Amino acid sequence: MRAHPWSSWPDYLQAPGKRPRWLRVDRLLGEHHIRRDNAAGRRQLESDLEQLRGQGEEERYQAIRRGWCFGGETFRQVLLGRAQGLAGESHHAGLRNESDEDKARRILREELDKLDWSEADLSQHAKGDPRKVQIAQRLRAETSMTLKWIAQEVQMGVWTHVSNRLYHATRKTLNKAR
Repeated sequence: MRAHPWSSWPDYLQAPGKRPRWLRVDRLLGEHHIRRDNAAGRRQLESDLEQLRGQGEEERYQAIRRGWCFGGETFRQVLLGRAQGLAGESHHAGLRNESDEDKARRILREELDKLDWSEADLSQHAKGDPRKVQIAQRLRAETSMTLKWIAQEVQMGVWTHVSNRLYHATRKTLNKAR
């Protein structure tokens, strides 16, 4: 762990007079029930943390390593609201995708409300129902959600079926315009 150049970890292992004053080593020592900030206590801390690191708690920290947000659902929703329309190429892909997914779910709810349908009603209608195709068209036009996602959420079968329906709907619209 000492090899990470951007980490404050090596400072934790320094004697009190050699580390930054703002560093609260006492908290970390206390969490590990180490009573004294001396060479023996710091060696014990390093040993304890190395042992924890080797225990393979990958799943515990997966949200931090792979996700874009570490916090509760309410906090995540606040961040998504702030990011809506602002997330660009330089933002974490998870944030951009999740923001798009939230937008897609909002569009789906709006379309279901217009039809006076619930999500459960989607399964009661044919996979190729023209109203479902209209929902899929809007989702495709206004979001970057995949055909697979649209097929699953709108309950239209497999993504190739959605692709086929969207193709025919677009051709029909173009032929009417001529």
